[in-house]
Amino acid sequence: MSQGRGIWERSQRQVHPFALAYLLLLASPCMGFLPNFWSWVLTLSWESHTHQYITERTILNVTLETLRGIKKPEGNHEKEQIRLDRGFWRAVGEVVKSNAAMDFRSSTRSDPVYHFDSERIEDATVMLRQFWTNTVLSVRAKEYQSARRSLGQLFHSLQDFYSHSNWVEMGQHSIYLHLLQPEEPAVPVAKEDTPTCLECFSTTCRNNLLATLKTTQEDSQLLTTGYFSTFPPKPQGKCSHGGILDRSRYKSAKGGINKDSTSPLFSPHHYLHDKAATLATEATLTVLRDLRDTVGHRNFLKLFSVNQGPALVFVMDTTGSMFEEIYAARLRALSIIQSRANSPEQLGTFLLVPFHDPGVGPVYETDDPDQFMQHMEKLMALGGGDEPEMCLSAIQLALTHSPPLSEIFVFTDASPKDAHLFDAVKALSLEKQSKVTFLLTEDPNYTKESRGRLMRKRRSKGRLSPDRFALYSSLASLSGGLTIFTTNSDIHKVSTIVEDSTAADKVTLLHVESDQELMSVHTFRVDSSVKNVTLHLSGTMLECILTSPSDQSQSLLKEEGPLAELERFQGLYRISLFSPLQPGQWKLQAKSEGHLTFNVIGDSSVDFLYYFATVTNETHPGLARVEGNPIAGVPALLVVAVTGLASDKEASFSHATLLGAEGESLQQVKLNSSSSSIYSLEELVGLVDPVPRVPFCIQLSGQDSRGNKLERVSTEMVQPTHIQIQVLSVPHVVPGQSATVAYGIQNHGAGRLFSLTADDDCGFLQTREPRRFPVSEQESFHGQVSLHIPATAQAGATVTLTLTVHDLDSPDSDYAVAYLTVVPQDSDTSPPSCSAARIQSNCSTICNATSWSVSLAVSDIGRSGLHALQLQTGEGILTLFRSPPPSEDSLGEPDLNQQQIQRDKTTKGGYLHHQTGDPPLNVSEWVLDSSRSLWVRYTSSCCSAQAEMLVWDKAGNMKRCHLTPGQKRQLRNSSTENGQKTPTGCFFLLLGLLLFPLP
Repeated sequence: MSQGRGIWERSQRQVHPFALAYLLLLASPCMGFLPNFWSWVLTLSWESHTHQYITERTILNVTLETLRGIKKPEGNHEKEQIRLDRGFWRAVGEVVKSNAAMDFRSSTRSDPVYHFDSERIEDATVMLRQFWTNTVLSVRAKEYQSARRSLGQLFHSLQDFYSHSNWVEMGQHSIYLHLLQPEEPAVPVAKEDTPTCLECFSTTCRNNLLATLKTTQEDSQLLTTGYFSTFPPKPQGKCSHGGILDRSRYKSAKGGINKDSTSPLFSPHHYLHDKAATLATEATLTVLRDLRDTVGHRNFLKLFSVNQGPALVFVMDTTGSMFEEIYAARLRALSIIQSRANSPEQLGTFLLVPFHDPGVGPVYETDDPDQFMQHMEKLMALGGGDEPEMCLSAIQLALTHSPPLSEIFVFTDASPKDAHLFDAVKALSLEKQSKVTFLLTEDPNYTKESRGRLMRKRRSKGRLSPDRFALYSSLASLSGGLTIFTTNSDIHKVSTIVEDSTAADKVTLLHVESDQELMSVHTFRVDSSVKNVTLHLSGTMLECILTSPSDQSQSLLKEEGPLAELERFQGLYRISLFSPLQPGQWKLQAKSEGHLTFNVIGDSSVDFLYYFATVTNETHPGLARVEGNPIAGVPALLVVAVTGLASDKEASFSHATLLGAEGESLQQVKLNSSSSSIYSLEELVGLVDPVPRVPFCIQLSGQDSRGNKLERVSTEMVQPTHIQIQVLSVPHVVPGQSATVAYGIQNHGAGRLFSLTADDDCGFLQTREPRRFPVSEQESFHGQVSLHIPATAQAGATVTLTLTVHDLDSPDSDYAVAYLTVVPQDSDTSPPSCSAARIQSNCSTICNATSWSVSLAVSDIGRSGLHALQLQTGEGILTLFRSPPPSEDSLGEPDLNQQQIQRDKTTKGGYLHHQTGDPPLNVSEWVLDSSRSLWVRYTSSCCSAQAEMLVWDKAGNMKRCHLTPGQKRQLRNSSTENGQKTPTGCFFLLLGLLLFPLP
């Protein structure tokens, strides 16, 4: 995802005409840094920095910086010790997606407040600070997906400021701190009747800003941003955004000032693009570092799924007939925890959702394996005696609380009572690319005779439908999971699939289903990066023959052999290939009594992510991700991100194959590199023409470093549709208030009757009844759903809203998922302040014999109150006081009696002294009155002449207090009216870039 031009040079036959034809049809305006890598193709500006490029590089840089700070690598094995796997790139992709959506979603793409356009700088700054608050609140609530969405929005607006404003033209070489730090000085904004630009009659506009808009003199500086298109209308004499797509460029003052790209056709100030991109990058880096220091290194890494083991997610039926199942899940969890104990990565998330009828939950989630096991020990099988149960409600909770790419294991013997939730659960599993596997201890064709042979009393079911588990099988099939019908006596052995599937670095080599009565034949490939291959076959087999790449065969059901070991349980066959593995194509022939599912997994770091996209012709030339299902029968672009490559020589990839439900090839898609690799990631693009009309999964093919063919499979089934539903607005929701979410439905087929179903995981929807309406051929429909947020809703919580639209006369459907963040009605966006009250120093040339100190009053400007402080850098000691510290004749330790008094006043677990490396110190109980100050004294040897203290308020706002022996007595607090030039404040940023350069 770094810069490059490979796709243009290597895909003339497929992509070049497609992109060129689109470029000629563009007729809408463009604003912001270009959205993503495809914008290079559309604008022919290969050296431009896009939103995607800036965002990915900065996240990568700060993540590596954080990991290096936690554990210094030994020798030259840094890349082996730092793991950035599929989960990390999926998380980064969510931030990039949210960033780009600001240019594509109808509610934001033309709003100047989201893009720092049309001199709406004050409103845009307020919005920017709200994005920061939302991000911090979501991380603290462990709502990481919502946090990534808010962070992407923040990055987009922040980066746009440097491209759209005259900040660069003013000669500024540092970022504008006031945007996210209201106590820093602000530069006045040009008034509506103040002209800002001169006429420009060429594509390159030099010196078209009036003198007051490009002066370097602090007292006369004014900020402006270009007006975009026709709304809001541009006053006479104002600057335009500019470029061939901006309709306002012809209105006086003609021309424009945007620095979005290096192309003069699109950016009149293209010659300043690199400077704007550099400042946008520095600003993005600063936000990430501030976020890391605010939420803590551990939570920052969890935000980007770094070094996180796969989540262990159980959905557990707790009725009285489930004793053996609960016991099996408990033992399996213990085995997994013990196997991960010595792993270099974190253990991951542990999540349990119990259910019966009518109770569901509560959700138990923890990162502590010991606490999880204690909770599992308390889980009891009680009550019940009839069916069905609230299983889908529990799966919905598991999906909303678990990370993307999770494996969810459902233990039950009952059919679902809440079948109306199937659409919502299906949408969530596909949106999160999470697999759902069912371990059912009840055969779907159970008879009274067979039930009577059980050793203990099962729940009474009366007359049961033989297809009562059909929804489970359908959900498992479309998500890439398995449905295993087993018995209580075999459930413990069958549950080994949990351990197999949740080990680190699991990749899928084959996933197909078969209903053939004759012998079915399937193949999978093993390459040099794959270890520990395991085959799971669910169903009942009559014959199974495994053939190696060297044509050696073994009849698995009849004999022991040299290729593999077979373990046979009721409903599941587990086949383990012997080491050393033979690279090449393996063949599996099987004959069954009915439905059979084949799943082949192995250990390898090389995997992939993908999405479908279309070229947008709205306000921005770029690639818009397809939300929900792709449209059948029309072209679309397939974007594949290959993860886990140690180097670009380790493997190469040539094409993807769209596979039908039984593994048949539907279409082969040639892939071309969109860029040079960026630290174990390669991005590929191919044209799917047309998208098939039947469900399919994706197989990626290439070669490893030894020339062996390499294949990976993404197991969820893509379900093409002729209906498209999009969420048009995603409002923030406030406790005690109502909110509406607008949606749009586009009918790409004949006129028909549709049904819309809405559901949310919190029960905030005001109506859940399906809505029916007709939509004519190639027409659209717009509507909205309403939610009411109770006053008790917690700030930072996320409401997950799913919308599903169905054709009432066919299986055609589509879905959309929206995440709504609960925010306080009146958010505190003002950080604390630090005011130096007393500075003492006796520093001399012999630094280790002398010392200096500074006493500060720390207070909260906003309403939330002080929360914590931490000495980030410095070799001295912080001492806390409730009142101004006494004056000292010497700079030694405080009086011991005073120390004891203050120590007695600390809260339980607090500290009087605080040093670099200590965790943040909670001071909220020290300062119960938010209007009062906390007094801090920092004392250090003169050999260490500077330090940095971080202070947070309860709303998550952070202040960096720089401490030096020669600093001014009064640090800047809230002076934003004098129009002074913002201090550079970039020493630590430049130092960080020197210590941790971009890879």
